[in-house]
Order: sequence, then C-alpha cells, then structure tokens
Amino acid sequence: MNSCCSFELLDELGLQPRMELVEDIEDLKPDLFRRFHARVLADEALHADYLAMVRERGRSQCGKWLLAALDKRVEIELADAAGTLQGSVEPVPMEPGLAHPAEELLNARWQHSLRELASTLGRGGARAQDAAAGLSAALMHGEGRRAFDAVWSALFTKDGTPRKHLGKVDSLAEVQRALERMAERVHAHEAFVEHGRMAALARALLSEYAALKRERALIDMADLERVALALLRDATLSGWVQERLDARIRHVLIDEFQDTSPLQWQALHSWLSSYAGAGGGASGQRPPSVFIVGDPKQSIYRFRRAEPRVFEAAREFVAEGLGGALLECDHTRRNAPGVIALLNEVFDAARRHGAFDGFRVHTTEVSAAPGAEVAGRALPAVERPPREHAANDAAPPVWRPSLTQPRREPERVLREQEARHVARAVAELVAQGVAPGEIFVLSRKRASLRLAATALQALHLPFTAPEDFALIDAPEVRDLLALLDVLASPGHDLSLAQALKSPLFGVSDDELIALAQDAKAAGSWWRALMRSEAEALQRARELMERWATAAQQLPPHDLLDRIVADSDLMARLAAAVPPARRVAALQAVEALLAQALELDGGRYATPYGFVRALRQRALTATPPAQPDAVQLLTVHGAKGLEAQIVFVMDADPEVQNAETAGLLVDWPVHSPAPERCAFVYSEARCPPSLAATLAQERAAREREELNGLYVAMTRARQALVFSRVQPHHGSPQASWWARVGERLQAWIPQDARSVPRADAPVRLRELPLLPRGERAPAAATGDDGAARLGQAVHRVLEWRLGPAGGDSGMESLVAAAAAEFGLPAAMVDEVQRLAETMLASPAGARFFTDADIEWAGNEIALSLDGESLRVDRLVARREPDGRRVWWVLDYKLRHRPQQLAAYGEQMHRYREAVRRAQPGDEVRCAFVTGAGEVVELEAGSNK
Repeated sequence: MNSCCSFELLDELGLQPRMELVEDIEDLKPDLFRRFHARVLADEALHADYLAMVRERGRSQCGKWLLAALDKRVEIELADAAGTLQGSVEPVPMEPGLAHPAEELLNARWQHSLRELASTLGRGGARAQDAAAGLSAALMHGEGRRAFDAVWSALFTKDGTPRKHLGKVDSLAEVQRALERMAERVHAHEAFVEHGRMAALARALLSEYAALKRERALIDMADLERVALALLRDATLSGWVQERLDARIRHVLIDEFQDTSPLQWQALHSWLSSYAGAGGGASGQRPPSVFIVGDPKQSIYRFRRAEPRVFEAAREFVAEGLGGALLECDHTRRNAPGVIALLNEVFDAARRHGAFDGFRVHTTEVSAAPGAEVAGRALPAVERPPREHAANDAAPPVWRPSLTQPRREPERVLREQEARHVARAVAELVAQGVAPGEIFVLSRKRASLRLAATALQALHLPFTAPEDFALIDAPEVRDLLALLDVLASPGHDLSLAQALKSPLFGVSDDELIALAQDAKAAGSWWRALMRSEAEALQRARELMERWATAAQQLPPHDLLDRIVADSDLMARLAAAVPPARRVAALQAVEALLAQALELDGGRYATPYGFVRALRQRALTATPPAQPDAVQLLTVHGAKGLEAQIVFVMDADPEVQNAETAGLLVDWPVHSPAPERCAFVYSEARCPPSLAATLAQERAAREREELNGLYVAMTRARQALVFSRVQPHHGSPQASWWARVGERLQAWIPQDARSVPRADAPVRLRELPLLPRGERAPAAATGDDGAARLGQAVHRVLEWRLGPAGGDSGMESLVAAAAAEFGLPAAMVDEVQRLAETMLASPAGARFFTDADIEWAGNEIALSLDGESLRVDRLVARREPDGRRVWWVLDYKLRHRPQQLAAYGEQMHRYREAVRRAQPGDEVRCAFVTGAGEVVELEAGSNK
C-alpha cells in the first residue's frame, strides 16, 4: 500500500520513478521555450496576453519576466496551488462602468476642469500656452489611456515632476495633485492586469517545463524538496516515513542553517514537529537529538532562496518545542585583535543605527603578533574625472582601427586602475615575505577579479580563481574547438586561422597573410594550406591532413587525445602561456578531454556534434588547486575560507537602478506557501498593495549587503585592504566604503615594476613506461584461433564467477564471449565445454564454490617492483585449523603447464606480489587446466 501511495504522490507532483537528477537547467531552456512559444501560438488567450506584454514592455523585458518565473517556479506553483498567486496584486476600485482608471478623464467633471485650465493657460506665457495646447489635444482623445498620457505630458515633465513657470493659475496645483492620485491608480491597475497576464504565461511555461521533464525522465532539486515535503505532510505516508527515520537516525546535525529556504524548513519542521512536547511522535520512539548550527550574519544566499528568518524560527522551535538549549558564541580563533577591533567598530555602529540587529561585540583567541601590520588599510581611491558636456567636446571623431587598437571604455579604464593598485600592493606584500597563497582578493562580481588577474599577470605574480569557470571561456578550449570545427567543416576559414595562430602551430601574422593571399586563387584557406609548400606551414599541413582523416573515423575524445599527443600540445602550451596561468591552461585542456567522455555520456559520435553541444551549453570546469598562488574569489566563493591578508575590491559600487521585470515574494516562515507572489515591472512604480512587501524585500537586501561585508571582513586573519572606484552617485544606504573607509589607514603601494619574472624551465612530468609482462612462448600459445578460444573461456569464467554471474545462463555468457573475441560458430560449443568442465571439476570446486572460501576475485591487478601483473583468479580459503591461505590460480587449457618453465617463473612472481600484499599469510599457487585438473607449484620451484 505504501508503494502505491508513493506512486500516487509522484503522479500528483507530475513525476515518475527512476528519474535522472538535473542540477543545471540551462541546457533545457532552448527546448523549453520552443515548446512554450508553440503553446502560446496554439492558445488564443495566451497569444493575446503574450502580444500585449511584448507590445507594452518589449520582448526583452517579457523574456526576463519568464526567466524569473522559471527561477522561482517553486514559489509560483505553491502560491498557485494555495490560491494566492492570482490575487497577489490587488485590483483597483473604479467607478461602475469603467474598465480603466484613466477613463475618468472622459467624464463631464474632468472635461470641464481641463477646458477651464486650458483656457486660463492659453492666456499666459509661451510655456503656459504649450501646456494649454497639450490639454486641448488631450480633450480630443476619445480613449482614456491616451487622454491621460496627453494630459500628463502637458502638465508634468519626463521625470514625473509638475511643470513650473506656467503662471499663477489657481486650479493648476489642484489638477496636478488630482492627476498624481490618478497616476497611482493607473499604474496600480496596469500592474494588476500585467500580473494576471504574466501569471497565465508563467503557468503555461511551468506546465511545459514539467512535461519536458516527464518526457526525458528528469527531476530537479526543487522537485526533490517538494517530494520530501509531500512525504512528510501526507497523512498516509508521514507515519511510515517517520518510523524509518526514527529507526535509522538518532542524531540530526545541520550546519549553515542560515542558508535554509522556507520550503526546506517546511519539510524539516513537518518531521521534527511530531516530537514537540512529548515522546517519540507518531512512531512512539525516542526523538533524535537535534543540533542546528548557523549564523544569520553570514546569510548571503538569498538568490538561492536562503531566508535568514528561517534560522530565527528554527531556533525558537528547538528551544520551545523540543526543549533545546540555545548556545551563542562571539569568540573566534581566526581573526587577529586588530581585525576584530575593526569589525566591532563597523558593525556596532551599524547596530546602533538599526541596520544590523543582533550584533554583539566579538572577542578573539588569537594574540597580537609582534610587529603586526595595521589591521585595516585603504588603497588610493580611483577618482572619477568630471563629466564633460557634449557642447564642450569640439574634438572631431577619429577612426579607430579595430583590428589593432582595442576599445577603451572610460569605466573599464577606471576599473583597470583599481586592479593595478591591488596588484602593486600584492607585489609589495610578496616582496616582504608574505606567501602568495596567504592572500585573497575578494569582490562582489567576477568582472573585477578578471581585471585583477590581468594586473597580477602583468607583474608575473601567481594567481588562481578556485571557483568554477565557464569551460568555453578558456582560450585553450576555444582554440581546440576551432580546430575541431575546421576538421569537421574545412570551409570555416576563420576557425582555421584561429587554429593556426594558436600554440598548436604558432603561425605568424606574416604567414597567415601569405596564406590568405594564396586562398584567393585556391578558393579556400584549407585548399591553400594543403597545396602550400611553405616550410613554416609544413607541420600544420601534415598534422591537419592526418587529423582530417582521423576525424572521419574516431569519436571526439579519441580524436582530441590524438591531437594533443601528435601536436605535443601540453609542452607547447606550457612554453607559450605566461607562468602565472600555466597550470590553468593545461587543466583546461584536461577538462575538455574529460567533457568529451562525460557530456551526455559521451554520446556525440562526431566532432561537429560535440562542438555544437559544447558551444550551446553552459558547461563549467573546476580549476586545479594552487595553494601557492593569490586566490581570486567572489565574496560568496570565499565563505568558509580564510587567509592572512584579504583585499576587498569595488567597496564603493554604483547605485543600482530599480529592479525591473521581477517577482516580489512574501513567504512567511510558518506559512506552507507564499502569501504573495507578484509580477512587478518596476519597483519604482510598485502598486500600493505591495508597498509592505517591497519594503520588506528592500530591507532584506540591505541586510544581506551588510552580511556580505561581514563575511568579507571575517575571512582575514591579520589584515584587510579595501579599494574603490569613486561612483557617479553615492549609495542612499551606506556602502561598504562609507562604513569602513574612515577607520582605515591610507596605503600607497610602491612601484612594482622590478618584480622578477618567475620564468623557471618548463618541465612536464611523464609517467615511465611499465615493463611488459612476460608471455608464454609462441609454440605454447598456438595459433590465433587457439588464443582467442582461451580468451573466450577466461571471459566466461570471469563473468560466471563474478558478483552477477548467477543472473545469466551459461549459454548467454558463452555467446557474448564468443562474439567479443570473434570466434566461429564451430568453436562456441568448445568454449562452453571447457568452461563447464573446469567449473564442475571436483578438484577445482574448492576454489570456485566451496563454503570455506573467505574471499575471491577474478582478473586481479597486482604490482611487483614496478611491474604490472594480472591474476586470473585469487582466492582466500579458511583451512580447518583456522589458517587463512591465499591461492593464486592461472587458467591453462591445452598445455601441460607444469612443464613450461616460463609459466612457472611468472606464477612465482604472482605469489610474491600477493605475499607482499598479505604479509603473514600463506600463499600458494596452482594452474587449473581445461580438463579440470589443479596442478600446484611447489614453493621455490618452477615446475
């Protein structure tokens, strides 16, 4: 019954058994949106909603809304199921008979007021007369929304402020105030309509997403969370589930609980609440001990649905519902006293201003180091030059040769200057003896870190970005993909040029220009390359011709492996790239080779299919660990890590514009579903009914911004260094710099041009060739047919004696082995006869089926003095006197193995390898013949 209930529950959630977990849905989006648009086209109402949204807000903003719906699909689906989605934006009360608040402008009262105002303004100055003309034109409109736009344009500026200098008109201010009130209702009504349209479109999108997952037997993390919640809430299944949890789990430890989402808390609470107050809950057993660890000050994952309020609810539940104890610690073993003092100053001030509730002064176990550096430093601020008016810019536009001169954007220039300050400071620290691996460079965004990487590379300082990176972003990967591209389609001249210019071949610009000129006569770069007799292109011509043939026969991984080996790519890369990113370059090639095997199970049979898949999908790779390099990390990526010195870049960012095309979600911690889930186009024009929700959301963002500063500062053991670019406009809330800057000591790093370049010789490790194991003389092995017969019998014995050997009949095993080694039909019966004889032999039974066998394995790999060995069968038997004896067994079918000295020598090496692996145990060895005989070799004998 429980199984049936489980299947019913999965069906209710739109899932099915044996689904594959998909952790990143980026790959599904192209197919999903094709399905979605097809559904929209087939549904008249949805089509009308979609066209209206595109017409009013634009295709880009509409797409942004749909992506937001996909990202918050759990909240939308739960709100819809709870009946709160549709009413998340409240309708605007209107006079009977009106469909839009702006239609009030068409009634007699408004028409009279506007005519009177237009008449009065028409007798004023030029600006007043322009406003009067606008009002007169508005009176001609018979449609309310167009009339409102015209009246608003006549009496308000583009910024939404009342127009001035229209003269002293008694009714003007009153009409403007009335229009402002109407504008609020107009925007609120249109937000209500837009929410309804987007809710319908979101339902269709999520329905298609669920159908796509069902068709492909996929499940995502949100589905797993919902299944867990449903299991623990379902009246029929919850007791059954809890009974099994009670039987298996005695202690529950949850770390980083401040990053828990409301949905996860609902599932956990459904389980633990059954223990609240008494006993063992539904199961009647003793409740498990619960230990929750978390710090709301470090909650910085709201984009992953983390809600710090959940921690507060859990703390209250454990203390009151489970009778738990509350333990709080503000003492650290990481940060030096100077860092703690700076931290206390910053966040105690924030607490006093009501921005960081719950903060208590911290203490530290660490003692101040003798001669310790200043705990807080500030690099020179990058000053923003004053804006120049266009009228003062008399310089004529100048053509920029884009092939030789990069675009210099003013903002990027400033950010690069900040990165150079950081790099020079790092170089000075390294020169003072600080290990590069003890330095972190942190930033909110990766863009600043990329600039820091360039600046560090220019000073020949080692650096690494330990967080996952997009594989396609690695230059080495793009070069190899260009090569695969041209091997699959020789007409891709640009791909060929990129491959030739890469470290694979290192062709110079002059040689490329000459090839381009030859291509005019040849018809393509590929034909010109194949015909070229230039010595500089000879290597490229020979290798590419060879690889083009291989591309028709080999799968992507094998082709890439051959390219890397034939071209000696690893050595060429190591010599060509700067030392600071040498390890990353080599690792990128390794990651690409791995993806050729792993991407969709390596099912791409052609280079073209593999290249297309790789370019269409957001694949990431983990860079190699480099503990001796400067670590470039986002603040999120640095959480849980620490370093001696921590740099914090971009401490004074630009003010962000109001969010557009987003979702406002109000999910109280104790509620099973969101109470509001509203599509809002612009937070600057949020409907009044959502004002409280928006205020709560902004407060949560501001608190998370402070949490980010707390996390960044607490990564440092000895010192913090902040840098910034002066923003155009300061933040209305205190930025990190505003909170910390006055407490820092200025630091102007020395010029680091003299930093030596770490150009050590490039040495790539190569594994030594393993010596080949000795083989029996050719006369003993017989012809090829006999050898394949022996291999087939070995394979049947391996399968039959394996863990799943009993699940298949002997006939099927024999047929599979015969097919594997290409045996003719006449030899199949011989394979089965030999295998059955050996297995049924009374002498061999003690090594195959005897109850005294303690351990047994087939095709066991051994090693002796660097030599790789493989044993047909290794058995550990427990003798009657209690001794454990290891038996090394080798299958020989048609020979008298005891007379073959070569085989005897090999068996003694097997025995010696087992002796070394199992010291103290007796090891014996024997041959098992095709007649079922067991011929033991005496110790120290080769006979």
